[in-house]
Amino acid sequence: MNGLPARRLLLVHAHPDDESINNGVTMAKYAAEGAHVTLVTCTLGEEGEVIPPGLAHLAADRDDALGPHRVGELAAAMAELGVTDHRFLGGPGRFRDSGMMGAPQNDRPEAFWSADVDEAAAYLVEVIREVRPQVLVTYDPDGGYGHPDHIQAHRVAMRAAELAAESAYRRDLGEPHAIGKVYWNRVPLSVVEEGFAKLREAGNTAPFPGLASPQDVPGVVADERITAEIEAPEEFVAAKAAAMRAHATQIAVDGPFFALSNDLAQPLFAREYYELVAGRPGAPAGEREHDLFAGVAA
Repeated sequence: MNGLPARRLLLVHAHPDDESINNGVTMAKYAAEGAHVTLVTCTLGEEGEVIPPGLAHLAADRDDALGPHRVGELAAAMAELGVTDHRFLGGPGRFRDSGMMGAPQNDRPEAFWSADVDEAAAYLVEVIREVRPQVLVTYDPDGGYGHPDHIQAHRVAMRAAELAAESAYRRDLGEPHAIGKVYWNRVPLSVVEEGFAKLREAGNTAPFPGLASPQDVPGVVADERITAEIEAPEEFVAAKAAAMRAHATQIAVDGPFFALSNDLAQPLFAREYYELVAGRPGAPAGEREHDLFAGVAA
């Protein structure tokens, strides 16, 4: 299809860094295997808190220069993962980070949370019809943890998948394309509990001053909800860690742990998990897929 590789994966995320935390191993694995991996990020993450003191001036309440800086961080992270097709929804800066739920920034007209879903989805439809992915990965309806931009990314991704397949919709955006499988980012409860048990065992040797809790991990569900599990060689786990380090304003990584701006340690998951919500499963009932493309045609 237009010279693209046989396997094509699209991921839709809210801010730079979300992709590396959630899908770094998956992206590195498929990129290395020759699949076409496309990342669409919906905002520049302008409202993020800044970890390094020397970069504190970039914050929204000071120079308001964090967004452009995070564009560079994202590019560096994608280089670590081997992903060459990464874009911002509607172009860089088209939609602004909305801040946490209930913040005054939610109501800005340029905030992603304020965007009309169908208008925002049209930008993604154009990408879908160009790249023609068989697999889409995004968040659940709660955005994993209730952040307005994550919720909106879910809404826009799911709506764009519908519109892209409609033959009568906006033919100026390309030929219709139906995505074969849609996954939501997930983490099984047992894996979260095991990861935090290891953190507690580390005790005073833990690399950060405090510990997060399992409730701080987005997308946690009962184990039986998980339909796909992606495990990859250590080199791809290392690539994920390097990509997370590239987002230096937002993430501090130390061994198998990381922390966000709250300086609370969380496990860095070497395996990544998904729930299939649309499309035919590529594994028998009750078993997990180990390839997101299982059962899809080229």
